[in-house]
Amino acid sequence: MNNDELCYMPATEALTNFKSRSLSPVELTQAIIHRAEAIQEIINPFADQYFDEALDAAKVAETKYQNSNDLLGCLEGLPLAVKDSTPIEGRRSTNGSLMNEAQIDQFSNPSIERLLKSGANLFARTTCPEFCWLFSCHSRMWGITRNPWRLDITPGGSSGGSAAALAAGAATIATGSDSAGSIRQPASQCGVVGYKPPYGRMPLSPSNSFDPYVQIGPMARTVADTALMSNVMSGPHPLDHTTLPEKLNIPDRLQGITGMRIAFSTDLGHYELANDVEREFLTSMQSLSNAGAKLEEVPLDGLSEIIRLSHGAQEFLAHGFLKDAVENHSDVVSDYVPELLETALKYSIEDYQRSILLAGEIWQNHLGPVFQKYDALICPTVTSPMVPAENWQTHKILVNDRQLTDTEITMTALFNLYSRCPVLAVPSGTTNDGLPCGLQIVGRPCDDITVFRIGAAFEIARPWMQLDRNRPSLELMLTKDN
Repeated sequence: MNNDELCYMPATEALTNFKSRSLSPVELTQAIIHRAEAIQEIINPFADQYFDEALDAAKVAETKYQNSNDLLGCLEGLPLAVKDSTPIEGRRSTNGSLMNEAQIDQFSNPSIERLLKSGANLFARTTCPEFCWLFSCHSRMWGITRNPWRLDITPGGSSGGSAAALAAGAATIATGSDSAGSIRQPASQCGVVGYKPPYGRMPLSPSNSFDPYVQIGPMARTVADTALMSNVMSGPHPLDHTTLPEKLNIPDRLQGITGMRIAFSTDLGHYELANDVEREFLTSMQSLSNAGAKLEEVPLDGLSEIIRLSHGAQEFLAHGFLKDAVENHSDVVSDYVPELLETALKYSIEDYQRSILLAGEIWQNHLGPVFQKYDALICPTVTSPMVPAENWQTHKILVNDRQLTDTEITMTALFNLYSRCPVLAVPSGTTNDGLPCGLQIVGRPCDDITVFRIGAAFEIARPWMQLDRNRPSLELMLTKDN
Protein backbone atom coordinates (compact mmCIF):
# COMPACT_ATOMS: atom_id res chain seq x y z
CA MET A 1 0.00 0.00 0.00
CA ASN A 2 1.56 3.30 -1.05
CA ASN A 3 1.71 6.44 1.06
CA ASP A 4 -1.04 8.23 -0.87
CA GLU A 5 -3.46 5.35 -0.31
CA LEU A 6 -2.75 5.50 3.42
CA CYS A 7 -3.08 9.27 3.61
CA TYR A 8 -6.51 9.25 1.93
CA MET A 9 -7.78 6.05 3.54
CA PRO A 10 -11.20 6.57 5.20
CA ALA A 11 -11.25 6.15 8.96
CA THR A 12 -13.81 3.34 8.72
CA GLU A 13 -11.53 1.39 6.39
CA ALA A 14 -8.49 2.02 8.56
CA LEU A 15 -10.30 0.63 11.62
CA THR A 16 -11.28 -2.51 9.70
CA ASN A 17 -7.68 -2.96 8.60
CA PHE A 18 -6.39 -2.41 12.14
CA LYS A 19 -8.65 -5.17 13.41
CA SER A 20 -7.60 -7.59 10.68
CA ARG A 21 -3.97 -6.62 11.31
CA SER A 22 -3.45 -5.84 7.64
CA LEU A 23 -2.53 -2.29 8.72
CA SER A 24 -0.85 -1.01 11.86
CA PRO A 25 -1.77 2.28 13.58
CA VAL A 26 1.96 2.98 13.52
CA GLU A 27 2.07 2.63 9.73
CA LEU A 28 -0.88 4.97 9.26
CA THR A 29 0.40 7.53 11.78
CA GLN A 30 3.83 7.55 10.16
CA ALA A 31 2.27 8.17 6.75
CA ILE A 32 0.11 11.02 8.05
CA ILE A 33 3.04 12.65 9.85
CA HIS A 34 5.24 12.29 6.77
CA ARG A 35 2.60 14.03 4.67
CA ALA A 36 2.08 16.69 7.35
CA GLU A 37 5.78 17.49 7.41
CA ALA A 38 5.91 17.60 3.61
CA ILE A 39 3.11 20.15 3.24
CA GLN A 40 3.49 22.29 6.38
CA GLU A 41 5.83 24.89 4.91
CA ILE A 42 3.62 25.43 1.85
CA ILE A 43 0.02 24.75 2.98
CA ASN A 44 0.54 25.57 6.70
CA PRO A 45 -2.54 23.80 8.12
CA PHE A 46 -1.02 22.96 11.51
CA ALA A 47 -0.55 24.94 14.68
CA ASP A 48 1.09 23.01 17.55
CA GLN A 49 2.30 19.53 16.61
CA TYR A 50 2.74 16.44 18.80
CA PHE A 51 4.33 14.03 16.33
CA ASP A 52 6.63 12.17 18.72
CA GLU A 53 3.85 11.67 21.27
CA ALA A 54 1.50 10.49 18.52
CA LEU A 55 3.99 7.88 17.32
CA ASP A 56 4.36 6.59 20.89
CA ALA A 57 0.57 6.43 21.21
CA ALA A 58 0.32 4.60 17.87
CA LYS A 59 2.65 1.91 19.21
CA VAL A 60 0.39 1.48 22.24
CA ALA A 61 -2.63 1.16 19.94
CA GLU A 62 -0.79 -1.39 17.81
CA THR A 63 -0.19 -3.52 20.91
CA LYS A 64 -3.89 -3.32 21.82
CA TYR A 65 -4.91 -4.65 18.41
CA GLN A 66 -2.43 -7.50 18.79
CA ASN A 67 -3.76 -8.46 22.23
CA SER A 68 -7.30 -9.82 22.09
CA ASN A 69 -7.72 -9.17 25.81
CA ASP A 70 -7.21 -5.41 25.50
CA LEU A 71 -10.24 -3.17 25.29
CA LEU A 72 -10.28 -1.15 22.09
CA GLY A 73 -11.79 2.28 21.74
CA CYS A 74 -14.04 2.71 18.73
CA LEU A 75 -11.51 5.18 17.23
CA GLU A 76 -8.42 3.37 18.48
CA GLY A 77 -5.29 4.51 16.64
CA LEU A 78 -6.88 7.00 14.21
CA PRO A 79 -4.76 10.14 13.68
CA LEU A 80 -6.77 13.14 14.88
CA ALA A 81 -6.20 16.88 14.32
CA VAL A 82 -8.08 19.32 16.59
CA LYS A 83 -8.75 22.98 15.85
CA ASP A 84 -6.55 25.42 17.79
CA SER A 85 -9.55 27.17 19.33
CA THR A 86 -10.73 24.10 21.26
CA PRO A 87 -9.36 23.54 24.79
CA ILE A 88 -7.53 20.33 25.68
CA GLU A 89 -6.28 19.94 29.22
CA GLY A 90 -2.53 20.52 29.49
CA ARG A 91 -2.28 21.78 25.91
CA ARG A 92 -2.13 25.26 24.43
CA SER A 93 -5.08 26.66 22.51
CA THR A 94 -4.53 30.18 21.21
CA ASN A 95 -7.72 30.82 19.23
CA GLY A 96 -5.37 32.08 16.53
CA SER A 97 -4.17 35.00 18.66
CA LEU A 98 -0.80 36.02 20.08
CA MET A 99 -2.81 37.30 23.04
CA ASN A 100 -3.14 33.64 24.07
CA GLU A 101 0.36 32.52 23.10
CA ALA A 102 1.17 31.27 26.62
CA GLN A 103 -2.28 29.91 27.51
CA ILE A 104 -2.34 26.30 28.74
CA ASP A 105 -5.83 24.92 29.22
CA GLN A 106 -6.93 23.46 32.53
CA PHE A 107 -9.79 21.39 31.10
CA SER A 108 -10.80 19.68 27.87
CA ASN A 109 -13.78 20.42 25.69
CA PRO A 110 -16.05 17.45 26.50
CA SER A 111 -16.62 16.52 22.85
CA ILE A 112 -12.87 16.37 22.23
CA GLU A 113 -12.40 14.47 25.48
CA ARG A 114 -14.76 11.82 24.15
CA LEU A 115 -12.75 11.46 20.94
CA LEU A 116 -9.55 11.01 22.90
CA LYS A 117 -11.09 8.53 25.34
CA SER A 118 -12.30 6.53 22.32
CA GLY A 119 -8.71 6.06 21.19
CA ALA A 120 -8.28 8.83 18.63
CA ASN A 121 -4.60 9.78 18.44
CA LEU A 122 -4.06 13.54 18.71
CA PHE A 123 -1.07 14.44 16.53
CA ALA A 124 -1.58 18.18 15.87
CA ARG A 125 -3.71 21.27 16.30
CA THR A 126 -5.02 23.01 13.19
CA THR A 127 -4.87 26.69 12.35
CA CYS A 128 -7.66 29.22 12.54
CA PRO A 129 -7.86 32.99 11.99
CA GLU A 130 -7.68 35.31 14.98
CA PHE A 131 -10.67 34.71 17.30
CA CYS A 132 -12.12 32.44 14.56
CA TRP A 133 -13.61 35.58 13.03
CA LEU A 134 -12.84 35.32 9.31
CA PHE A 135 -13.96 33.20 6.36
CA SER A 136 -10.26 32.91 5.46
CA CYS A 137 -7.44 31.44 7.56
CA HIS A 138 -4.50 33.71 8.41
CA SER A 139 -3.22 35.45 11.52
CA ARG A 140 -0.10 36.92 13.10
CA MET A 141 -0.08 33.87 15.36
CA TRP A 142 0.04 31.17 12.68
CA GLY A 143 0.67 32.88 9.35
CA ILE A 144 -1.24 32.07 6.15
CA THR A 145 -2.98 28.74 5.61
CA ARG A 146 -3.48 27.95 1.94
CA ASN A 147 -5.81 25.75 -0.07
CA PRO A 148 -4.20 22.50 -1.33
CA TRP A 149 -6.15 22.87 -4.55
CA ARG A 150 -4.60 26.27 -5.32
CA LEU A 151 -2.20 28.11 -3.09
CA ASP A 152 -3.47 31.64 -3.75
CA ILE A 153 -6.97 30.60 -2.62
CA THR A 154 -8.10 30.31 1.01
CA PRO A 155 -9.10 26.96 2.50
CA GLY A 156 -11.83 28.91 4.26
CA GLY A 157 -12.42 29.86 7.84
CA SER A 158 -12.44 29.58 10.55
CA SER A 159 -11.76 25.81 10.52
CA GLY A 160 -9.48 26.26 7.53
CA GLY A 161 -6.54 24.32 8.94
CA SER A 162 -8.64 21.20 9.50
CA ALA A 163 -10.17 21.39 6.02
CA ALA A 164 -6.79 21.95 4.35
CA ALA A 165 -5.15 19.09 6.26
CA LEU A 166 -7.92 16.68 5.27
CA ALA A 167 -7.85 17.75 1.61
CA ALA A 168 -4.07 17.31 1.51
CA GLY A 169 -4.21 13.83 3.04
CA ALA A 170 -2.45 15.10 6.17
CA ALA A 171 -5.12 14.01 8.67
CA THR A 172 -7.51 11.08 8.89
CA ILE A 173 -10.14 12.85 10.98
CA ALA A 174 -10.33 16.41 12.30
CA THR A 175 -12.56 18.79 14.21
CA GLY A 176 -13.94 22.25 13.64
CA SER A 177 -16.29 24.72 15.23
CA ASP A 178 -19.08 26.65 13.56
CA SER A 179 -20.91 29.83 14.59
CA ALA A 180 -21.58 31.32 11.14
CA GLY A 181 -20.40 28.55 8.83
CA SER A 182 -16.87 27.90 10.09
CA ILE A 183 -17.09 24.14 9.46
CA ARG A 184 -19.20 24.15 6.33
CA GLN A 185 -17.53 26.98 4.41
CA PRO A 186 -14.01 25.44 4.68
CA ALA A 187 -15.47 22.03 3.84
CA SER A 188 -16.83 23.52 0.62
CA GLN A 189 -13.60 25.40 -0.14
CA CYS A 190 -11.49 22.24 0.25
CA GLY A 191 -13.83 19.49 -0.98
CA VAL A 192 -14.29 17.67 2.33
CA VAL A 193 -17.25 16.78 4.56
CA GLY A 194 -18.24 18.88 7.57
CA TYR A 195 -21.10 18.66 10.03
CA LYS A 196 -22.83 21.37 12.03
CA PRO A 197 -24.95 19.41 14.50
CA PRO A 198 -28.10 20.72 16.14
CA TYR A 199 -27.47 22.98 19.13
CA GLY A 200 -27.20 20.72 22.17
CA ARG A 201 -26.24 17.57 20.27
CA MET A 202 -22.54 17.80 21.19
CA PRO A 203 -21.37 19.21 24.53
CA LEU A 204 -19.45 22.47 24.47
CA SER A 205 -16.91 24.24 26.64
CA PRO A 206 -18.42 26.38 29.43
CA SER A 207 -17.33 29.62 27.75
CA ASN A 208 -19.72 29.09 24.82
CA SER A 209 -22.20 26.40 25.87
CA PHE A 210 -24.97 29.00 26.25
CA ASP A 211 -24.29 30.59 22.86
CA PRO A 212 -26.78 28.86 20.52
CA TYR A 213 -24.88 30.01 17.42
CA VAL A 214 -21.75 28.02 18.31
CA GLN A 215 -21.32 24.33 17.57
CA ILE A 216 -18.41 21.92 17.60
CA GLY A 217 -18.43 19.25 14.95
CA PRO A 218 -16.55 16.61 12.96
CA MET A 219 -14.73 17.05 9.67
CA ALA A 220 -13.58 14.18 7.47
CA ARG A 221 -13.40 13.06 3.84
CA THR A 222 -16.43 10.76 3.86
CA VAL A 223 -19.95 10.89 5.22
CA ALA A 224 -19.41 7.62 7.11
CA ASP A 225 -16.30 8.97 8.87
CA THR A 226 -18.22 12.09 9.86
CA ALA A 227 -21.04 9.96 11.26
CA LEU A 228 -18.53 7.81 13.15
CA MET A 229 -17.09 10.88 14.85
CA SER A 230 -20.53 12.35 15.51
CA ASN A 231 -21.63 9.22 17.35
CA VAL A 232 -18.62 9.52 19.65
CA MET A 233 -18.89 13.25 20.26
CA SER A 234 -22.65 13.54 20.77
CA GLY A 235 -24.84 12.92 23.76
CA PRO A 236 -25.80 14.61 27.05
CA HIS A 237 -23.05 15.75 29.38
CA PRO A 238 -23.48 16.59 33.08
CA LEU A 239 -21.33 19.73 32.82
CA ASP A 240 -23.15 21.22 29.82
CA HIS A 241 -26.64 22.30 30.83
CA THR A 242 -27.65 22.82 27.20
CA THR A 243 -26.98 19.33 25.83
CA LEU A 244 -29.98 17.42 24.53
CA PRO A 245 -31.15 14.72 26.96
CA GLU A 246 -31.04 11.74 24.60
CA LYS A 247 -28.06 10.20 22.84
CA LEU A 248 -28.57 9.80 19.08
CA ASN A 249 -26.62 7.21 17.09
CA ILE A 250 -26.39 7.44 13.33
CA PRO A 251 -26.64 3.87 11.97
CA ASP A 252 -23.70 2.30 10.16
CA ARG A 253 -26.08 1.27 7.40
CA LEU A 254 -28.39 4.06 6.37
CA GLN A 255 -31.63 3.64 4.45
CA GLY A 256 -31.75 4.94 0.91
CA ILE A 257 -33.65 8.03 -0.15
CA THR A 258 -36.19 6.55 -2.56
CA GLY A 259 -39.41 8.53 -2.22
CA MET A 260 -37.88 11.11 0.12
CA ARG A 261 -39.17 14.63 -0.53
CA ILE A 262 -36.35 17.16 -0.76
CA ALA A 263 -36.64 20.88 -1.37
CA PHE A 264 -33.80 22.83 -2.91
CA SER A 265 -32.92 26.46 -3.51
CA THR A 266 -30.02 27.71 -5.60
CA ASP A 267 -29.82 31.10 -3.87
CA LEU A 268 -32.17 31.22 -0.82
CA GLY A 269 -33.77 34.14 -2.64
CA HIS A 270 -30.80 36.32 -1.72
CA TYR A 271 -27.36 35.24 -2.96
CA GLU A 272 -25.48 35.77 -6.23
CA LEU A 273 -24.24 32.38 -7.44
CA ALA A 274 -21.30 31.91 -9.84
CA ASN A 275 -22.46 30.17 -12.99
CA ASP A 276 -20.17 27.15 -12.61
CA VAL A 277 -21.13 26.69 -8.95
CA GLU A 278 -24.80 26.77 -9.97
CA ARG A 279 -24.11 24.23 -12.71
CA GLU A 280 -22.50 21.80 -10.26
CA PHE A 281 -25.29 22.33 -7.75
CA LEU A 282 -28.04 21.58 -10.27
CA THR A 283 -26.14 18.53 -11.50
CA SER A 284 -26.02 17.35 -7.89
CA MET A 285 -29.77 17.78 -7.55
CA GLN A 286 -30.23 15.61 -10.64
CA SER A 287 -28.00 12.96 -9.04
CA LEU A 288 -30.25 12.87 -5.98
CA SER A 289 -33.29 12.63 -8.20
CA ASN A 290 -31.69 9.71 -10.02
CA ALA A 291 -31.10 8.09 -6.62
CA GLY A 292 -34.86 8.05 -6.05
CA ALA A 293 -35.61 11.24 -4.15
CA LYS A 294 -38.38 13.60 -5.18
CA LEU A 295 -36.68 16.94 -5.72
CA GLU A 296 -38.55 20.24 -5.96
CA GLU A 297 -37.17 23.75 -6.22
CA VAL A 298 -38.89 26.05 -3.74
CA PRO A 299 -39.11 29.85 -3.83
CA LEU A 300 -37.65 31.41 -0.68
CA ASP A 301 -38.32 35.11 -0.99
CA GLY A 302 -38.21 37.44 1.98
CA LEU A 303 -35.08 36.05 3.67
CA SER A 304 -32.66 38.90 2.97
CA GLU A 305 -33.14 40.76 6.24
CA ILE A 306 -32.91 37.67 8.44
CA ILE A 307 -29.79 36.55 6.55
CA ARG A 308 -28.20 39.94 7.25
CA LEU A 309 -29.22 39.77 10.90
CA SER A 310 -28.00 36.19 11.29
CA HIS A 311 -24.54 37.70 10.83
CA GLY A 312 -25.36 40.98 12.56
CA ALA A 313 -26.56 39.45 15.82
CA GLN A 314 -23.23 37.66 16.20
CA GLU A 315 -21.30 40.77 15.24
CA PHE A 316 -23.13 42.65 17.99
CA LEU A 317 -22.19 39.97 20.54
CA ALA A 318 -18.53 40.31 19.49
CA HIS A 319 -18.25 43.99 20.46
CA GLY A 320 -16.70 43.31 23.84
CA PHE A 321 -13.79 41.02 23.06
CA LEU A 322 -12.93 42.82 19.82
CA LYS A 323 -12.90 46.18 21.62
CA ASP A 324 -10.60 44.78 24.30
CA ALA A 325 -8.26 43.33 21.67
CA VAL A 326 -7.97 46.60 19.76
CA GLU A 327 -7.68 48.89 22.79
CA ASN A 328 -5.43 46.77 24.99
CA HIS A 329 -3.51 44.43 22.66
CA SER A 330 -3.01 46.41 19.47
CA ASP A 331 0.69 45.53 19.44
CA VAL A 332 0.03 41.79 18.95
CA VAL A 333 -3.30 41.36 17.15
CA SER A 334 -3.54 40.79 13.41
CA ASP A 335 -3.85 43.79 11.12
CA TYR A 336 -7.45 42.97 10.26
CA VAL A 337 -8.75 42.95 13.86
CA PRO A 338 -9.53 46.72 13.98
CA GLU A 339 -11.58 46.19 10.83
CA LEU A 340 -13.47 43.36 12.57
CA LEU A 341 -14.34 45.74 15.39
CA GLU A 342 -15.44 48.40 12.92
CA THR A 343 -17.79 45.93 11.26
CA ALA A 344 -19.15 44.72 14.61
CA LEU A 345 -19.91 48.28 15.73
CA LYS A 346 -22.23 48.71 12.76
CA TYR A 347 -24.76 46.46 14.51
CA SER A 348 -26.78 47.64 17.49
CA ILE A 349 -28.85 46.18 20.30
CA GLU A 350 -31.86 46.96 18.14
CA ASP A 351 -30.44 44.73 15.39
CA TYR A 352 -29.93 41.95 17.90
CA GLN A 353 -33.47 42.29 19.25
CA ARG A 354 -34.85 42.46 15.73
CA SER A 355 -33.05 39.22 14.85
CA ILE A 356 -34.85 37.41 17.68
CA LEU A 357 -38.30 38.70 16.74
CA LEU A 358 -37.86 38.23 13.00
CA ALA A 359 -36.45 34.72 13.35
CA GLY A 360 -39.77 33.50 14.73
CA GLU A 361 -41.75 35.19 11.99
CA ILE A 362 -39.54 33.76 9.24
CA TRP A 363 -39.73 30.25 10.65
CA GLN A 364 -43.51 30.41 10.97
CA ASN A 365 -44.15 31.92 7.54
CA HIS A 366 -41.30 30.67 5.36
CA LEU A 367 -38.94 27.96 6.59
CA GLY A 368 -41.26 26.09 8.94
CA PRO A 369 -43.77 25.34 6.16
CA VAL A 370 -40.92 24.08 3.94
CA PHE A 371 -39.88 21.56 6.59
CA GLN A 372 -43.49 20.56 7.16
CA LYS A 373 -43.78 19.58 3.50
CA TYR A 374 -40.23 18.32 2.78
CA ASP A 375 -37.80 16.05 4.60
CA ALA A 376 -34.84 18.38 4.03
CA LEU A 377 -33.73 21.54 2.26
CA ILE A 378 -30.56 21.69 0.14
CA CYS A 379 -28.67 24.77 -1.01
CA PRO A 380 -25.10 25.62 -2.02
CA THR A 381 -22.54 26.35 0.69
CA VAL A 382 -20.44 29.08 -0.96
CA THR A 383 -21.49 30.97 -4.08
CA SER A 384 -17.90 31.19 -5.36
CA PRO A 385 -14.67 29.59 -4.10
CA MET A 386 -12.47 32.35 -5.58
CA VAL A 387 -11.55 33.85 -2.20
CA PRO A 388 -7.87 34.88 -1.87
CA ALA A 389 -5.76 33.25 0.83
CA GLU A 390 -5.16 36.59 2.61
CA ASN A 391 -8.71 37.89 2.31
CA TRP A 392 -10.10 40.31 4.90
CA GLN A 393 -13.72 40.65 5.95
CA THR A 394 -14.41 43.75 3.80
CA HIS A 395 -12.34 42.78 0.76
CA LYS A 396 -14.33 42.28 -2.44
CA ILE A 397 -14.60 39.14 -4.56
CA LEU A 398 -15.97 39.25 -8.10
CA VAL A 399 -18.97 36.95 -8.58
CA ASN A 400 -20.35 37.24 -12.10
CA ASP A 401 -20.41 41.04 -12.44
CA ARG A 402 -20.86 41.88 -8.74
CA GLN A 403 -18.25 42.85 -6.15
CA LEU A 404 -19.10 41.03 -2.90
CA THR A 405 -17.48 40.29 0.45
CA ASP A 406 -16.85 36.74 1.61
CA THR A 407 -19.69 37.22 4.12
CA GLU A 408 -21.99 37.93 1.18
CA ILE A 409 -21.00 34.76 -0.69
CA THR A 410 -21.14 32.28 2.19
CA MET A 411 -24.64 30.78 2.54
CA THR A 412 -24.30 29.34 6.03
CA ALA A 413 -25.10 31.74 8.88
CA LEU A 414 -28.88 31.48 8.52
CA PHE A 415 -28.70 27.92 9.83
CA ASN A 416 -26.72 28.99 12.89
CA LEU A 417 -29.58 31.29 13.76
CA TYR A 418 -31.91 28.30 13.29
CA SER A 419 -29.51 26.37 15.44
CA ARG A 420 -31.53 23.20 16.01
CA CYS A 421 -31.32 22.38 12.30
CA PRO A 422 -28.56 19.85 11.53
CA VAL A 423 -26.51 20.73 8.44
CA LEU A 424 -24.18 18.37 6.57
CA ALA A 425 -21.83 19.95 4.03
CA VAL A 426 -20.58 17.69 1.24
CA PRO A 427 -18.57 18.27 -1.97
CA SER A 428 -20.66 18.83 -5.09
CA GLY A 429 -18.09 19.10 -7.85
CA THR A 430 -15.47 21.46 -9.26
CA THR A 431 -15.61 24.86 -10.89
CA ASN A 432 -14.17 25.79 -14.27
CA ASP A 433 -10.97 26.74 -12.42
CA GLY A 434 -10.71 23.30 -10.83
CA LEU A 435 -11.70 24.42 -7.32
CA PRO A 436 -14.12 22.41 -5.16
CA CYS A 437 -17.63 23.60 -4.43
CA GLY A 438 -20.19 22.11 -2.09
CA LEU A 439 -23.76 21.88 -0.93
CA GLN A 440 -25.51 22.00 2.43
CA ILE A 441 -28.12 19.42 3.45
CA VAL A 442 -30.33 21.08 6.06
CA GLY A 443 -32.61 18.92 8.17
CA ARG A 444 -35.64 19.47 10.33
CA PRO A 445 -34.76 20.40 13.92
CA CYS A 446 -32.77 17.56 15.54
CA ASP A 447 -33.28 15.22 12.56
CA ASP A 448 -29.64 14.29 12.13
CA ILE A 449 -30.26 10.90 10.56
CA THR A 450 -32.10 12.26 7.53
CA VAL A 451 -29.25 14.57 6.53
CA PHE A 452 -26.80 11.68 6.82
CA ARG A 453 -29.08 9.47 4.71
CA ILE A 454 -29.10 12.09 1.97
CA GLY A 455 -25.37 12.71 2.29
CA ALA A 456 -24.58 9.00 2.06
CA ALA A 457 -26.80 8.55 -0.99
CA PHE A 458 -25.24 11.56 -2.68
CA GLU A 459 -21.73 10.28 -1.96
CA ILE A 460 -22.58 6.99 -3.68
CA ALA A 461 -23.97 8.88 -6.67
CA ARG A 462 -21.03 11.32 -6.87
CA PRO A 463 -18.02 9.90 -5.01
CA TRP A 464 -15.37 12.44 -4.20
CA MET A 465 -11.94 11.88 -2.61
CA GLN A 466 -12.36 8.13 -2.75
CA LEU A 467 -11.29 8.61 -6.38
CA ASP A 468 -7.72 9.69 -7.20
CA ARG A 469 -8.91 12.21 -9.76
CA ASN A 470 -10.86 14.10 -7.09
CA ARG A 471 -7.81 14.87 -4.96
CA PRO A 472 -5.49 17.88 -5.16
CA SER A 473 -2.18 17.14 -6.83
CA LEU A 474 0.60 16.64 -4.29
CA GLU A 475 3.08 17.84 -6.91
CA LEU A 476 1.13 21.07 -7.40
CA MET A 477 0.50 21.67 -3.71
CA LEU A 478 4.24 21.46 -3.03
CA THR A 479 5.09 23.91 -5.82
CA LYS A 480 5.57 27.40 -4.40
CA ASP A 481 4.95 29.07 -7.75
CA ASN A 482 1.46 27.54 -8.08
